[in-house]
Amino acid sequence: MARKYLIETFGCQMNVHDSERMAGLLDQAGYEPTDDQHDADVIVINTCSVREHAEDKLYTRLGELRVLGEETGRRPVVAVAGCVAQQEGAALLKNTNGGLIDIVLGTQRLKMLPLLVEQAAQAPFASVDISPMDDVSFPLGIAHRADPVRAYVTIIEGCNDYCAFCVVPYTRGHERMRAKADILADVAEAAATGHPEVQLLGQIVNHYQAPDDPACDFAQLLAEVHDIRGVERIRFASPHPRHTSDRLIAAMRDLPNVCNHMHLPVQSGSTRVLAAMRRRHTREEYLDLVAQIRKAIPDVTLSTDMIVGFPGETAADFDDTLSLVETVQYHSMFSFKYSVRPNTLASKRFVDEVDEAEKTRRIVALQALQRGIQARLNERAVGTTVEVLVDTAGRRRDAEVSGRTRGNAVVSFPVPDSGTDAATWVGRTVPVMIRRAGPHTLWGEAAPGALRQAGTDCA
Repeated sequence: MARKYLIETFGCQMNVHDSERMAGLLDQAGYEPTDDQHDADVIVINTCSVREHAEDKLYTRLGELRVLGEETGRRPVVAVAGCVAQQEGAALLKNTNGGLIDIVLGTQRLKMLPLLVEQAAQAPFASVDISPMDDVSFPLGIAHRADPVRAYVTIIEGCNDYCAFCVVPYTRGHERMRAKADILADVAEAAATGHPEVQLLGQIVNHYQAPDDPACDFAQLLAEVHDIRGVERIRFASPHPRHTSDRLIAAMRDLPNVCNHMHLPVQSGSTRVLAAMRRRHTREEYLDLVAQIRKAIPDVTLSTDMIVGFPGETAADFDDTLSLVETVQYHSMFSFKYSVRPNTLASKRFVDEVDEAEKTRRIVALQALQRGIQARLNERAVGTTVEVLVDTAGRRRDAEVSGRTRGNAVVSFPVPDSGTDAATWVGRTVPVMIRRAGPHTLWGEAAPGALRQAGTDCA
């Protein structure tokens, strides 16, 4: 009987793709995936440490696995991977009272997982491998892609920017570019295996410069990905405002398959706070960039990241954040209360002086403002027809399916033909008439002719 593995993922899209890579490596080593922790011979917890709450999830999950082992008498190999593993290293073994974790695997050592799992099955001691590695290559076709529609493709590992609040340079290492040839091969393989959407990933994705082609910047990479057969949509995350060049904006405007959505993290609306954060742009420069993007791409949708309660943030600074959000009118936002992260510049230079109650008050106000903006923007879509790439199907034949527009809005609608299985619609692009809207989701129905346009003869 084949041994089985379960991978649990916390954090960003890059962590999701790292989990896909680890899954592929375990597949190749003869393991089979399972969703049932009771059946798993190996459990990998792929961790995030960008926010303290995400880090706490690891310790909660380890406690649950300890209880599971006590109740069942079954002891899978437990590996902790990702950013907390890189950050804590051998200290994780002490923090969890020893005996529960078998492998601590750093962010740059994923390819070691199968070997360490085999060793753990034989050895009475835990393995810790968090060594840095500059090699960012990965075997083509090994990643076990979890999403039936969207393929993640990493183009940059690590970061050199050292924003004051950010732990990424300490957990992901210095910036390392993947070869253009490897990226294009990865994209071609994803498209050939039925993934019509590609999302290019990097800590600062638009800082890309091909190590094997000095003339190829991020805009040129988009153009070359665009030419690959089978790629219908291209997304990327996350760009930095100061690396958003005229060439990138022009590429988004001129390349039909590059989606008209840009996630453009700002973190604060106060120039004073942005300077303390080491973001290297001002409020005014950011707003000028937004205006430039919208002039070139009038139908662009923007999303962002925002932190409230950064050390020294005053009520006036927070008001600047609210006014920037009002001005930009984001279609979506990820917002967080500041939390101290180990090793970061902020943890060494500043006292976390905004009290928790005030942070909570500010984030509630920010999220209420953003929810109202999203509701108004989504309401404008009612009565229009949008193209939805279906990525999720309900379990019942008559269930709704859902997907995303090119602008990254989530749309749900009933299966267009009651005689077809909902799952057969995944991967199809369907014209949908929007009938109603909420702050986070649009609802509609397939437009007349949708069956033919979606590439089926069920009409």
